[in-house]
Amino acid sequence: MAVEYKDYYKLLGVERSAGKDEIAKAYKKLARKYHPDLNPGDKAAEDKFKDINEAYEVLKDDEKRRMYDQLGPNWKHGQQFTGGPGFEGFNFNGGGFGGGMNSDFFEALFGRMARNGGFGGQASGDAFGGDPFGGMFGGRRSRRGSDIEAEIDITLEEARKGGTKQVTLSSGGATSSLQINIPAGIRDGGKLRLRGKGNPGDPAGDLYLTVHYAAHPLFRVEGSDVTCDVVLTPWEAVFGAKKRVPTLDGDVEMNIPAASSSGRKLRMRGRGLGPESKRGDEYVNVVISVPRPEELSEEQLAHWKALAQLAEK
Repeated sequence: MAVEYKDYYKLLGVERSAGKDEIAKAYKKLARKYHPDLNPGDKAAEDKFKDINEAYEVLKDDEKRRMYDQLGPNWKHGQQFTGGPGFEGFNFNGGGFGGGMNSDFFEALFGRMARNGGFGGQASGDAFGGDPFGGMFGGRRSRRGSDIEAEIDITLEEARKGGTKQVTLSSGGATSSLQINIPAGIRDGGKLRLRGKGNPGDPAGDLYLTVHYAAHPLFRVEGSDVTCDVVLTPWEAVFGAKKRVPTLDGDVEMNIPAASSSGRKLRMRGRGLGPESKRGDEYVNVVISVPRPEELSEEQLAHWKALAQLAEK
C-alpha cells in the first residue's frame, strides 16, 4: 500500500521552527474555519478539518513531533524506509499496525503507539518509554485512555440561559456527535469536563471542552456586559421616545430620555452575561440617524432648511 506523505506544518500554515503557542494559534483559527458545524454537508471542509486535527495531534506532542521530524520527510511519494534507533528492521510503509484510526500516513507512522496512549511512561527496553506497541508482541496491560481537548462556540443566548446543545467533534480522524449541557452563565473561555468521553481505554479518558462566545449580529461583549445600538431619528433624540430594544431574553420597550445625543449609553441592570448572582449589564448605545437630502421630499427639505435658518438666528 502506497502511503501519501502529509506535511503537517504546511497543513497548519506554520514554519518547522514554530513554537507550541504558534502551532496552537494556527490550529484554533483553522479548526473554527473548517468545523463541520459551520460547514454542513461540505465534504471538503470535513476532510480538511480531519487533516488539521491530525496535524495538531502530532505537532503539539513533543515526542510525536520529534519522531515526525525525524522520519516524516522520508515518506514523500510513499517510499519505504527504516527509522531511527528503536525502529531497525521495521517497514513503516503500511502493513503490520492494524486498522486506521487516522489517515494511512498517520497510522503507518505511529500505529498502535498513537491508539494506545502515546509515548508516555518509562520501561526498560522501550524506544520511547512505556509499551509503545500496546501489547502487540506480548501481554496487554490496562491503560487509561488519554484525555481529549477541544473548543466549541456557543451563542450569547446559550451562554445566558444554558441548556443542551448538539456538537460535532473530531479526534484522531474520527468525527462524533455529542449532546452536552451548557450551564447558565458560563464565561467565555470556561471549560466543561465530560467524563469517559475521551480516548478509549481502561478506563476511558475525559473530554475537556473550552467554550467561546460566537460573534453576535446585535451585541458586543465587554467582560460580562453586552452593548447594542438603538437608532433614533433627530426628533426622537430631541423629544425622547419609546423604542423596542433587543436583549438576550427578547425585545423590551425602553424609554429614551429627551435630549439624547449620539453616543449616549443607557443602562439596563442584570441583562448581561455571567452567573445570576454576578450577572453583567446591558448598555444601549444611542445612534442618531440623519436623512440624506436626496431622500427628502421638497416639502420636507423646505422644513429642514427653515429649521437651519432658525438655528442660525
